[in-house]
Amino acid sequence: MCRLKGLKYLLVSMVLFLSVGVQAQQDIDPLESYNRKAHSFNNFLDDVAFKPLAKGYRAVTPDLIETGVRNVFGNVRDLGTMVNNVLQFKFEHAAVDLARVLFNTTAGIGGIIDVATVMGLEKHSEDLGQTLGVWGVPSGPYLVLPFFGPGSFRDSPATLIGVDAWSYVNHVPTRNVGYAIRLIDSRVQLFEFETLISGDEYIFIRDAYLGLRQQAVMDGVVDETFNDDDF
Repeated sequence: MCRLKGLKYLLVSMVLFLSVGVQAQQDIDPLESYNRKAHSFNNFLDDVAFKPLAKGYRAVTPDLIETGVRNVFGNVRDLGTMVNNVLQFKFEHAAVDLARVLFNTTAGIGGIIDVATVMGLEKHSEDLGQTLGVWGVPSGPYLVLPFFGPGSFRDSPATLIGVDAWSYVNHVPTRNVGYAIRLIDSRVQLFEFETLISGDEYIFIRDAYLGLRQQAVMDGVVDETFNDDDF
């Protein structure tokens, strides 16, 4: 869903995408006609399914439980981040990721309590798309996939095959329920950001996504312009 994945980029991108000049670049979105259709489909799906489910989940779930659920999945994501930090040769960060998982899984009761952050262990966020970017794989044009939302020729396939420790849960019903809860909880976190969208929603989310992904690959060091070699 375009909103589901795209809105999480808004806070940082409100400033970021203006500074990197994404909108001024050419050839970043040669599939715009298709992408807009996929964007509209994803928004329709969000309106009729995911947003109502997220509202219901938030209404019936106590804040303490909601935070605990979010922490559990955050702990699982730290495993994927650790693997990608190793692949990017960021061994110090990978060691911190491992320590976070160990402390949160044990002292944090399966990750329900985020004791690692309280201990001062920084939380990182890395994925396979970022790893490929660090390895020099160009982003390629912007791409919106039905059900998955904004991405690129590099990041969208990486999302589908990236490291997801939750996929190794052997009990299929538990795994599928976990996927559903994680998706709904992710949607809940976006409610407060929806009003930040201005102008053409499609362009806003596209530029926000591309700007923040560049920042993520470069660990916060952003070029003022995109090079033609990136596409």
